Amino acid sequence: MIQRQFISNTDPAASDIKRPPPLYAWIAIGALILFTVAGIATHAASILRPGYIVVSLAVAIFLYLRYTALYIGFTWWIWFITPLVSRLIDYYSGTFDESRLLLISQYLVTFVTMHTLIKDLPRFSRQGGLPFILAFIGVVYGFLIGLIQTSPITAARSILDWLVPIPFAFYLFVHWQDYPHYRQSIQRTFLWGVLVTGVYGIVQYLVAPEWDRFWLISTKISSFGDPEPLKIRLWSTMASPGPYAVMMMAGLLLLLTCRGPLTIPAAGAGYLSFLLTMVRTLWGCWLMGLLSMLTSMKPRLQMRLFVTILVMAICVVPLTTMEPFAEAINSRLESLTDLEQDNSAKVRKKIYEDGLTKAMTNYLGNGIGNTFIVDKDGKLMPIVIDSGFLETFFTLGWVGAILYLGGMIMLFFTVFQYSEFRFDAFMAACRAVALACFAALPGGSAMLSFSGMILWGFLAVVMAGHKYHQHQKTITFHQNIHQNIHPTRYP
Repeated sequence: MIQRQFISNTDPAASDIKRPPPLYAWIAIGALILFTVAGIATHAASILRPGYIVVSLAVAIFLYLRYTALYIGFTWWIWFITPLVSRLIDYYSGTFDESRLLLISQYLVTFVTMHTLIKDLPRFSRQGGLPFILAFIGVVYGFLIGLIQTSPITAARSILDWLVPIPFAFYLFVHWQDYPHYRQSIQRTFLWGVLVTGVYGIVQYLVAPEWDRFWLISTKISSFGDPEPLKIRLWSTMASPGPYAVMMMAGLLLLLTCRGPLTIPAAGAGYLSFLLTMVRTLWGCWLMGLLSMLTSMKPRLQMRLFVTILVMAICVVPLTTMEPFAEAINSRLESLTDLEQDNSAKVRKKIYEDGLTKAMTNYLGNGIGNTFIVDKDGKLMPIVIDSGFLETFFTLGWVGAILYLGGMIMLFFTVFQYSEFRFDAFMAACRAVALACFAALPGGSAMLSFSGMILWGFLAVVMAGHKYHQHQKTITFHQNIHQNIHPTRYP
């Protein structure tokens, strides 16, 4: 009786018996896909833009209430492909939507987890939830300052970038009992995500599809390259090279824990696209994450990881030495050895020199959404602080930044004390992803929006894995005691 009770209360597979068949979930997801494809094919932009937001949110709520793992995978995919859907709608309707209304769907789908944050945060405040409380309070403080400094609409729109990673991460942490399920879901999602977005990224670089050209010309963003084949700094299905490089960095680290026939093709397309983003900072962060994985595993898992890296290198390196990829990649790699002559490095150095004083002396903070500052002549000038740490202090002020960064650092301090990495390669990969994102903060705002979801989310996955493994040890301990008290007798 006791053993049966332990299994029914803690085994995630057992809990799935009470859930409706996943067929309903796939029907809901399929309905969104069918609606999107039909809307693009019929050029019904006026219906598709609001309809996509409403339908994706409805599907997210349904999955959130019934299927933890599918909801998590669905949320990642919405972030992966919604920018491409937006570009397709713009191109086939012939109208460029400057408001980028469709992209709000990504935030709304993720923001569903705010229900979990509000409902469970008090209960989990003493069970590992304190860092989430501190970060949440820091963001709310910055929002209140933003309401004073700017308009409520601007502050409300901007707070989504800061806020959505926190409830999503907390959702992953709270549902630690489902860790085996969403571990599999995350691995599968990023495997296919790397493969699909990697292949599309290569096509984007070689062909420059018309919808990507249309978007690049309409936005007039020169840093993304020219709207011509072989001249694009690719961003694949996403909105810009930075978030795509973060996604690819995370996916490539997770691929090291995957097995199956798709792993090598995904790695080939993924690493090539990752290099063609030209985001050098994240190349270095990926290497840091890789070293973190190697040093945290048992020797047996280290050897398996070495073999995996070797096989991937044999398959990937020849691709990077072939034209028309080699010239673009090599020129970017060579710039790492001559940063004094690199224009990007000079600009970033200047931003740090100007932004450090502004950020450190702005005690109350500018507030979320207030992206302008008054110069000496009384004119409003846009704020450009290409550093996550400086932007946190500049936006949230000293009070908000200490709470926000304090919560984040507490999470890192906690996860680096765990020991399960030695036998759980997925946990090791998740910690490596989070560490790599944290290492990217000096060079960009990796704590916001999609990048922030990866940073906070993978930290939460590590915490969930730890709680799950600890609970399994407790179950085993009680089962052993029960068997000792009531030893099984055989005839």
